Amino acid sequence: MKKTNIVLCLCTVSFVLSLYSCKPNPKYTMQKDYVDRPAKGDTLIEASIGEPTTLNPVLASDNASFSIIAQVFNGLVRYDKNIKLEGDLAEKWTVSPDNKTLTFKLRRGVKFHDGVELTSKDVRFTYEKYTDPAVKTAYRGQFELVDRVETPDDYTFIAHYKKPFAPALESWSIAILPMHLMEKGDFNTSPFNRAPVGTGPYVFKKWVTNQKIELQANKDYYEGEPNITGYSYRVIPDQSVQFMNLQAGNIDAMELNADLYLKKCESPQFKENFNKYSYAAFRYTYIGYNLSNPLFKSVNVRRALSYAINRDEIIDGIYGGLARPLTGPFIPGSWAYNNSVAGYGYDLEKSEKLLAQEGWKKGSDGVLEKDGVKFSFILYTNQGNKEREQVAAIAQQQWGKLGINVRVRVLAWNIFITEFVDKRKFDAIVMGWSLSRDPDCYDIWSSEKTKEGEFNFIGYKNSEVDALLDEARSVYDINKRAVLYKKAHALIASDCPYTFLYTPLALSAYHKRFHGITVDPAGIGYNFIRWYVPLEIQKYK
Repeated sequence: MKKTNIVLCLCTVSFVLSLYSCKPNPKYTMQKDYVDRPAKGDTLIEASIGEPTTLNPVLASDNASFSIIAQVFNGLVRYDKNIKLEGDLAEKWTVSPDNKTLTFKLRRGVKFHDGVELTSKDVRFTYEKYTDPAVKTAYRGQFELVDRVETPDDYTFIAHYKKPFAPALESWSIAILPMHLMEKGDFNTSPFNRAPVGTGPYVFKKWVTNQKIELQANKDYYEGEPNITGYSYRVIPDQSVQFMNLQAGNIDAMELNADLYLKKCESPQFKENFNKYSYAAFRYTYIGYNLSNPLFKSVNVRRALSYAINRDEIIDGIYGGLARPLTGPFIPGSWAYNNSVAGYGYDLEKSEKLLAQEGWKKGSDGVLEKDGVKFSFILYTNQGNKEREQVAAIAQQQWGKLGINVRVRVLAWNIFITEFVDKRKFDAIVMGWSLSRDPDCYDIWSSEKTKEGEFNFIGYKNSEVDALLDEARSVYDINKRAVLYKKAHALIASDCPYTFLYTPLALSAYHKRFHGITVDPAGIGYNFIRWYVPLEIQKYK
């Protein structure tokens, strides 16, 4: 899953597409002699294991959705290649001396894809939807400290805060919606959610359920028409099948797992046609426990489960060392990360002692039981992500050594999120978070964020953590914020609502005909509109 603004797609955006009216040359081979210069044309087709749940940015909460949303919409601000905020729809802004008022000056002449000019009224409308209790958004917490907003003219938007809010500027990276298309009807079920109209570099063309989403370059984009004409998202729920399609020439790009990156990408066929990339990713993988389930009420039980997981085996065996362990809700290397937290190293003996302290004893069948209840549950994860499926299998095996009966259930992404995670109909899950550069994680851990569709779907509650996260949002001094986040890190780690596993490198492959790809602190993809295919080697005409 992804937290927008806790999750911007700018850093590790996966560009996923499929064909629409373009026709490939069935005998295409990339010629070696060509003039390397930018040109308009061609189509990028990338695979994804999951289908978007919605293309309405206010409602979306998953990576698959934001892969498309990031190309159809703009925010007032965005991150540049060095992970510094810069203007997007806002050409400039000012912050009041008391840090309680943000004033944005919008670019003039920016138009939605239907030709209507964007104004401050659209920004206000978008803000109102994020704060409307009837709207099913997971991001309301980003705007709870806004006291009021003003639109004194069509190109000025002012946000007044009740108190200083450190992530305030980043929060306005939210995608801006067209008021004239969305102000009537049911926002949560609007047809717009499957056929969006934004101001972004690509225009939505088609969504074929469970197959593909097609976008086309916006010729009137305010930064200039993107070089690559077509942008298409192909839904292929298995990475092995994706890789076969990559080598067959049916797709141009995909995210890789470690096995593909380290082994399959070393073949002469791959190296002749594709480049592979690795870069730091602000994301991590975890096992989360539904805290309303009686099995996981005891912190000692959750700690026992965490001690039983061998992270080194996962990192070395599954990731080939292309990942780092972590102990809490921030990424190692972040100024918010608490390096003094030891976490839960692999220790089955300690696990057994903790479970025994809680009254769990093995029955005649070897399964732990207490008060007539067997320690048995289902561990869910999403289909198509090989690493998560392997993590689930390892957890099942290692917990089995303790006498815990675990069944693994793998579900299609959309069903997994909408029917199980959002509705909290799960025992435990293997999932991951993509995080923004600001460490504000209020929406994930606040006890106020447990409603359907919100991000604290495990039901974690700790009043001290609530207070720390709330205070940290109001402090602009990074050193002071760091102290608060490190305290929260230690408390969350102690409570063990997740088994924090690892943060992996982002791995991907792109066909060599695509030029202009660079790996920067923000990853790849932030400059997608400047990628190009030299005219002589374009595949789709």
